[in-house]
Amino acid sequence: MNRSNIRSQFFRYIFFNIISTLGISVYILIDTYFIAKGMGADGLAALNLCLPVFNFINGFGLMLGIGGGSKFSMLYCHVERRETDKIYSNAFYAALMVSAVFQLTGLFFSRQVTALLGADETIFDMAHSYLRTVLLFAPAFVLNQLIVCFMRNDCAPKLAMAGVLGSSAANVVLDYVFIFRLGMGMKGAALATCIAPFISMGIMSIHFLTGWNAFQLRRVRPSWKITRNIMSLGLYSLVTEISSGIVIMVFNFVIYRMLGNTGLAAYGIIANLAIVFTAIFTGLSGGVQPLMCSLRGERDEKGIRYLVRISVITSLILAIGAYTAIYLKTGTLVSLFNGSGNAQLQAFAEHGLCLYFLYMPFMGLNSVFAVYFTACELPTAAQLVSLLRGALLVVPLAFLFYAFRSINGIWLTIPVAELLTLGVSCVICFYIAKPYEVYVYHYQPHEQSIPTTTNHIS
Repeated sequence: MNRSNIRSQFFRYIFFNIISTLGISVYILIDTYFIAKGMGADGLAALNLCLPVFNFINGFGLMLGIGGGSKFSMLYCHVERRETDKIYSNAFYAALMVSAVFQLTGLFFSRQVTALLGADETIFDMAHSYLRTVLLFAPAFVLNQLIVCFMRNDCAPKLAMAGVLGSSAANVVLDYVFIFRLGMGMKGAALATCIAPFISMGIMSIHFLTGWNAFQLRRVRPSWKITRNIMSLGLYSLVTEISSGIVIMVFNFVIYRMLGNTGLAAYGIIANLAIVFTAIFTGLSGGVQPLMCSLRGERDEKGIRYLVRISVITSLILAIGAYTAIYLKTGTLVSLFNGSGNAQLQAFAEHGLCLYFLYMPFMGLNSVFAVYFTACELPTAAQLVSLLRGALLVVPLAFLFYAFRSINGIWLTIPVAELLTLGVSCVICFYIAKPYEVYVYHYQPHEQSIPTTTNHIS
């Protein structure tokens, strides 16, 4: 593939994928807006306590979707259709098993999980109502992520985007109806969010009904070997999401003790806005992933080098543009979620927003490196990057700043962790990984693999 083709495919894929990931992130942002209007600061605090559960659910969906989609792209031109269908089928079965665990948790342990997340008596009922509903609908979220990822790798990013945008539009309408017209409160907000992925999957079913799909569900015996390989390639996504969930829990802990429920509500605004802006870089990395895996399957090393370069440049441009918009419109963004006009909430959130969002240029580059390592079948490197930018660095930094009672340090925890991780990513890319050969495994029938070597791309 020549450079002009790579460039045109790159911008096409990342455009549709950024729109898709923004659409998914809007699920929570819409809830945040309507809950802020309907239930005030306590509702925001309750919603923020539930965010880690969304991270865990979406993390498993992304792990199976990105891992399975990556393997599908690498093998598509080299094996028979029934072999790639095994990849999708095993990912689908694994998604059902994971979803069942979340549902059982919602049925029998939702109150314990709500207490574990730190809800006090003021917001416990609201948080529990939202959390239990989300856990019971976990299969919808996991399967939607899985199908979106596979469709992106099956050259259908536009239809995947349409599904996500359709579900987001439905979420807006349902939030308004359930919260304001029917007076269902937090449970209504959760129910609107949980119905949305069904709309998305309904729209994306066109891909299957018209016969455009190059993957389908087959009645095959589940294979632990295939599932393990899928999970290995996509594990960095799960690690990232789980780390994000842990980070939110830690931030909830320290901010509640420093600034109380008002500070917790302020962090809720910041965290929900961060989900949306982080979706830009998730969309960039997710959009480049199919192209990078396809080029890797074709052993086009020059193409991958060029793709990495334009990904890095695009990431920096997006980060600078996004932060400029946030810095200039900080007050407006916060006031959207401060319907009660709470001056203290406004001050906390505005101050935190400007410091917290300095993470964006570093996060964008780390996301590109993680996908690059995955495409080169270096899952350990991708997982290390995800761990460092998550719990391994953020948790000790947050508690360190908490020990010094520095709220500025708390807001700067994420930018510092992303910057340190970027240094490690550069070392891995340019020094440690460079001398080694990368093994590309070509999937064979009867689950036999024949390794062939190519030079690593620096």
